[in-house]
Order: sequence, then C-alpha cells, then structure tokens
Amino acid sequence: MPCLNEAKTLGNCIRKAQAALERHGLAGEIVVGDNGSTDGSQDIARNLGARVVEVPVKGYGAALMGAIAAARGHYLIMADSDDSYDWSAIWPFVEKLREGYDLVMGNRFSGGIQPGAMPWLNRYLGNPVLTGLGRLFFQAPARDFHCGMRGFTKEAAERMALRTTGMEFASEMVVKAALLGLKIAEVPVTLSPDGRGRPPHLRRWRDGWRHLRFMLLYSPRWLFLIPGGLMMLLGILLMGWLLPGPRQVGDVTLDVHTLLYGAMMVLMGYQAVLFAVFTKVFAISEGLLPSDPRLEKLYRIITLEVGLTAGLVLTLMGLAGSVYAVWSWGQTHFGPLQPTETLRTIIPALLALVLGIQTIFSSFFLSVLGLKRR
Repeated sequence: MPCLNEAKTLGNCIRKAQAALERHGLAGEIVVGDNGSTDGSQDIARNLGARVVEVPVKGYGAALMGAIAAARGHYLIMADSDDSYDWSAIWPFVEKLREGYDLVMGNRFSGGIQPGAMPWLNRYLGNPVLTGLGRLFFQAPARDFHCGMRGFTKEAAERMALRTTGMEFASEMVVKAALLGLKIAEVPVTLSPDGRGRPPHLRRWRDGWRHLRFMLLYSPRWLFLIPGGLMMLLGILLMGWLLPGPRQVGDVTLDVHTLLYGAMMVLMGYQAVLFAVFTKVFAISEGLLPSDPRLEKLYRIITLEVGLTAGLVLTLMGLAGSVYAVWSWGQTHFGPLQPTETLRTIIPALLALVLGIQTIFSSFFLSVLGLKRR
C-alpha cells in the first residue's frame, strides 16, 4: 500500500486485507510504503501488524517501489490506501496469478464506478484516451491502464525494473509488461469514493501529461517513425506531382514554392525516422526497452559500410544535380534565371545532398551506439 497521510483510511484498508487473507487461508503480509506521513499513519499500520517501509523519495511510484522491493511474498497485490479500492476483494487477483498470469489488472469500467468516485473528465476522456493510446502503442490487453488495484508476481516486478517515481508508474507497469511479453489478465474491481475527506494526490492535467509523455518516450515507433514516415511519403508524393510543372487546384496555382515545402517535408520526415532508430538503439542498449529481433536483423543488413554507400550515392546525386544547374545557367551566359525552371533542378539536388550527408553522419553515429552491442 502506498501511503502519504492516510490516517483516516489506512487502518480500514489493512483490516480488510487481513480479513481477506484469513478468509481465503492465504499466508501473507501487509507492507506499507510510507512517503513521509506526518499524521501518524505509520503508527496505525504498525499497531495493526503491518510492516512499514520508510520511502524518502516522494511520489506514488516511489512509495510503491519501496514496498515492492521490501515485500517477501511470491504474489503481490497493490492498491491505494484511501479506501477507494476494496481490499477485501483480492481473491480474483490471486486466482489469476495462480493460473500463471504475471500481471493481473483491475478494471473499474467493468467492475463499477460508484457515484462521486471518479470525476467525469477522468472517466469519459482521460482514462479512455490514455488507455486507447496505450493499447495502440503497445498492444497491451488492459482496458483500464490506470486502475490502481493490480496483482503481479515478484519475479515479474523484478523483470520490469520499474523506475518512475510519480503517477506514471501505473502506465510504466503495463507498458513494460506488454513489451516484455508478460501474461496479462484483467478482473473487474469496484471503485468507491475515497474516505480521505480532502483532495486526492492526483493532479489531473499534470499527471495526465506525465502518463502520455511516458508512453510516447517508450514508443519511438509512434513518436518518431510513423509521423516521420508519413511526412516523407507525403513530401515525396508532392514533389513527384510538382516536378513536371505547375499544377492548378481550383483557382490556386501550385509551383516551385510548394515544391520547396514538399522537399522540407521529406527532410523533416527523414530526420524523424533517424530519431526513431537512434532512440530505439539507445533505449535497448540502456535496458529501457527489450531487444527487438527486427532491429537486430536490420542491424546485420544495414552495416556502416551500407549506410556510407547509400549516403555517398545520395551526395553524388545532389552534386550532379547542382553541377547540371550551374551548367544550365552557363548556357544563358550566367544571366538572369527563370526560377520556376531552375528550382525544379536545384531543390531536388539540394535535398539529395543534405540527405546524403545526413546519412553518412548518421551511419557513423549508429555505429557508435552499436559499439556496446558487439
């Protein structure tokens, strides 16, 4: 149980959990990760036989990580100590864990949310959107990403190597479980209004952003690769459409100015794709993401030499286009130019030149990142 000044509700949560352990004949202990309470929560927990772990680092995730590290059981159940979750209903979690699941998520939307237990903005916008993004980004089967009541094995917790100290801890656990391919199940849980009688620790917008930020940082594919790939594709299509000559769309004429924007889209998209590869390689090498067999295969195919060759070819293409543009200018005795004609040569040539040089430097940088892997 994470705890920060929960004197009004902590005792009730502990008694419910103890009664559930006794009712189902489970051998277990109550571990409270205390985050520096000043209202006597620690004494309440100790007097009821719970073990209190003092966690100096502030935050929901920090308190839970302290308690998880200190827990001695094989199966661990976590939930808030504000009496919003029913600690007497732990049996479904134990059943699923005994069936072999590594992580068992509670689902408040299937179990029931009592009136006043969750603000409507969180219920109908925040949680569904963040859960939908989490399922899309990581193919996680959880339908309530931020349910605070969940169970997991001690081994699974150690494999996940959880790090975040704030509210995004809830997302991190689901994301890492999905990335590691752990078995995830769901059970319905009921959410009741908490018994604190004061505002919750949760800050809607700040914590919502921290959840979203975490998911984006752990998904280079959705943060960089897919937007970058789409931008490159649109830029290439736009350039291919405008290179032969101006195009009329209604009363608007699109010409070399739009062609330049197309080239910039290709360039920015290419940079985003490179960022996706850099981030993925770095995150894997630092243990933040599990290894990816597809990336390993790509690494074996696209070596430094292949990257340098591709970069050199692009650079030569850019130089050839530039030389041709100068030669064309010479045919007019270096007089005034027709921008609509010359820019159709110069823009693709400069784009190829920049992409080539970027590819050469990126190939060297990727090789530096990959030194740790060899």
